[in-house]
Amino acid sequence: MTAGVDAPGRAAIAARTLRTDNWWRAPLTTGAVLAFFIVYATVRIFMNDYYWVADYHYLTPIYSPCLSDSCVPGSSHLGTPLPAMPVFIPMAIITFVVLAGFRGTCYYYRKAGYRSFFLAPAACAVPEPHKKYTGESRFPLVLLNLHRYFFYGAVLFGLLNIYDGVLAFIGPDDKFGFGLGTVIIWINLVMLWGYTLSCHACRHIVGGKLKHFSKHPMRYRYWVFVSKLNGRHGQFAMISLFTVILTDAYIMAVSAGWISDLRFVN
Repeated sequence: MTAGVDAPGRAAIAARTLRTDNWWRAPLTTGAVLAFFIVYATVRIFMNDYYWVADYHYLTPIYSPCLSDSCVPGSSHLGTPLPAMPVFIPMAIITFVVLAGFRGTCYYYRKAGYRSFFLAPAACAVPEPHKKYTGESRFPLVLLNLHRYFFYGAVLFGLLNIYDGVLAFIGPDDKFGFGLGTVIIWINLVMLWGYTLSCHACRHIVGGKLKHFSKHPMRYRYWVFVSKLNGRHGQFAMISLFTVILTDAYIMAVSAGWISDLRFVN
C-alpha cells in the first residue's frame, strides 16, 4: 500500500517541497560536524600515540582509561589488565565502544543522523525518499534501544574523567600546578557531564516509574534539575563534541612536542 505523501487522497504535488527558505543548511551543517568527528575519532584511536603528557599528567579522554600493556608508563591509572594490543586493535577500543555506543544511540544524535545522513526526513515539510518506515524494530536499528545501558557506562567513564582532571593539577616533581591544558580538560568535563546528565535516559532513571512525586521529594528535585538540563541536551551534545576534539588535539600537540603547555602555576 502506498503511504506517506504518495498515499491516496493526498494532494498530488510535483515539487519536492514548497519551502522557500534554506532548509538544507541545518542537516548539511550537522552532517558535516558529525562526519568530521567520526573521522577524527577513528584516526586518533588507531594512532595509539600522543595521548599522555607525563610532566603534567594530562591524559586525553579518548584514551581514558588506558588498560593495555601497550600504554606508555604513567598513563594507566587503573593498571593494565589487558595484554599488549596488535596494531590493528586500538588500545582505546573499550572506551571507543562504550562512548561511541552512548552517543550513537542517543536520541538527539539519532534525530541528527536520520535527518543529515538518511534524509528521514531532512526537514519539516520535506518528504523523505524512503517508501517504507519500519522504525527501530529491526536489526541493526533495534540495537539503538540499548541507549539506557550505554548511559551507565558513560557515567562510569565520566567519573574516570573527573579523576583524570584531578591528576591534571599535578605538575612536575609531583607538586601542585596547573596550566592551559588543565583548564581545557575541566571545560571539557563540564560539557561532558552536561551532556550526560541532560540525557533522556538519565531523566527517566531519576524520575521514571514514580506515581507520586510527593512521596519522593529528593528524586523529584533531581528530576526537576535534570529536566532543566534536558531542554539543552542538543546544545550539550554538539558543544561536547568540539570540547572533546579540542582537549584531545591540545594534549596530542603537547605530547608530540609541537607546542608547550602554557603554565599558570608550577
